[in-house]
Amino acid sequence: MSGGPAVVMRLVASAFSVAEKAGSIVRTVLHSGELGIVEKTGANDLQTLADRLAQQSICASLSRSFPKITIIGEEELPAEEVTEDLIETGHSEEILQKTCPAEYSRLKEEELVVWVDPLDGTKEYTEGLLDNVTVLIGIAYGGRAVAGVINQPFYNYQLGSGAVLGRTMWGMPGLGAFGFQLQEVPGDRRIVTTTRSHSNKLVTDCVDAMEPHEVIRVGGAGNKIIQLVEGKASAYVFASPGCKKWDTCAPEAILHAVG
Repeated sequence: MSGGPAVVMRLVASAFSVAEKAGSIVRTVLHSGELGIVEKTGANDLQTLADRLAQQSICASLSRSFPKITIIGEEELPAEEVTEDLIETGHSEEILQKTCPAEYSRLKEEELVVWVDPLDGTKEYTEGLLDNVTVLIGIAYGGRAVAGVINQPFYNYQLGSGAVLGRTMWGMPGLGAFGFQLQEVPGDRRIVTTTRSHSNKLVTDCVDAMEPHEVIRVGGAGNKIIQLVEGKASAYVFASPGCKKWDTCAPEAILHAVG
């Protein structure tokens, strides 16, 4: 497609709008009071109606606009028809106006893999720790994260009724990261963010070895990366198997985008 935006830029622009739609679904399910919780492997590994609907929305929406991409979502869902009200066909005009980094400008649709975590921080979602919740859409090429979109459905929820909820950040190495204010922890402070619900002796020993001034235990991989880029933590330490590529692809792209 000569003259128009590169495929990867069109995909990121769509993923931005699709993530906002998913964030809206996550809020709607919570406000309905019917979370539809099921345990996947145990009490710390939950799935809700919001996980299921958000993943259906993201995967079906992106597949419709980009039929040749590979999409891998966290939730194992039965193949079924997705209702039209879950489909998002919009895109961010602001992203389409950006100049694609040269190294990604010729990528083809079929070369791109999208990793989807429709609701990162599900356990926290069920417990009302809403600032821990994110929607993650990561884009990879050749096994590397090349772009990421993170939506925080409940951003600003502590401000009470009338607050405008939610924000979406995105980034691409070589282009930059947008939707938040990059800050760093003061140089004389070592603040470690780590898991809230999946700790063990190895994780604890590793965190202690950092001799941190402060440890922040919160849920969600996406949320912990936001702690880093907004200067609330200096390092995210989790010395344990557990994070999957749908957890890390979008955040990794944003981390690389900010250097």
